[in-house]
Amino acid sequence: MWHTPDPSADLVSLSILGVLAEEDDDFKQRQSSARRKVVARPRNAPLVNTQEDPNGNRQPPLQIVWRNVLVFIYLHAAAIYGFYLCFTAAKLPTLVWAFSLFIYGGFGITGGAHRLWAHRCYKAKWPLRLYAAIGQTISVQNDIYEWSRDHRVHHKFSETDADPHNARRGFFFAHVGWLLCKKHPEVIRRGKTIDMSDVLQDPIVAFQRKYYIPLVLLLAFAMPAFVPWYFWGESFKTAFFVAAIFRYVFTLNVTWLVNSAAHLWGSHPYDKGINPAENKMVAFLTSGEGWHNYHHVFPWDYKSAELGHYSMNVTKAVIDFFAWIGWAYDLKTVPEKIIRNRVHRTGDGTHPFALEDSEYTLDDMTVNDDLFSEIVPQER
Repeated sequence: MWHTPDPSADLVSLSILGVLAEEDDDFKQRQSSARRKVVARPRNAPLVNTQEDPNGNRQPPLQIVWRNVLVFIYLHAAAIYGFYLCFTAAKLPTLVWAFSLFIYGGFGITGGAHRLWAHRCYKAKWPLRLYAAIGQTISVQNDIYEWSRDHRVHHKFSETDADPHNARRGFFFAHVGWLLCKKHPEVIRRGKTIDMSDVLQDPIVAFQRKYYIPLVLLLAFAMPAFVPWYFWGESFKTAFFVAAIFRYVFTLNVTWLVNSAAHLWGSHPYDKGINPAENKMVAFLTSGEGWHNYHHVFPWDYKSAELGHYSMNVTKAVIDFFAWIGWAYDLKTVPEKIIRNRVHRTGDGTHPFALEDSEYTLDDMTVNDDLFSEIVPQER
């Protein structure tokens, strides 16, 4: 029987540059596809003792990877210096260039690794897949395969020990702490059950993974610094610390807010029994990834939100544009009836639908729920 690679549990110091510390020997191996369903656990349910497994056996203590700590300290110190240069030395074209890379790299994560490869919310022709893969490489958040794998683990085992960035362990852990220590044993064990065959079948993903180190060095660090230096005479040092380092670290922290802030603060109009919340600030900073309560209930929706207004969901606008020119197709959405029913059944009452009388019975509300919802609440 074929197995997908284990999530990288050790030596994540290299993975902050998007590089696996260990080579996955069975990367090209395939596995039969399977849909993922999870059962919601109450938001206020007590945590399982992370020092013991379900059988009462003690687990290994938290192991900090100090080299990761040192690397992240350097990156953030260098980013602060880059931020300082934004106001004291950088030319306006350099700032525009850095912002453009931030937006482009952000789409590589939100519209590429997240909505296209991890959730299969829509399909894309090879030009769009290549465009998204380049942006995802520029963002430097592990290769597409590993990013999608960890994200599928996160969704299937959200807010448990098997969740790589379990928000129940606090803001800091969910934001960056999970990258500063070895992964919980449950992340490794449960990660083996995640089917990734569909992602492995994409030759663009395979190429990026095979040549990830040189691609990252070229596209994420060398190219961002070279362009301002060569084309408009920017100091190479300023270009490097502003367009490469500061832009990279800012992108990291904005992305991490989805794992931390959007899992801790906000309303729960679609399911009050889960941690992920609707967070407008995160939605604005991440081009539409902050509508997290909706996303965890309906992860297959390409909008990653119910409405998807362009002003707070730039990723949807970009996908819609590519759909208009024919590069994106089969965009998945959730029928309003399903959303309305879910709001009445499990929402916290903050959605406008909650103020309306429902014309459906409970049986009507549960029809086809499992076809669109990842989290299926247990009826009491």
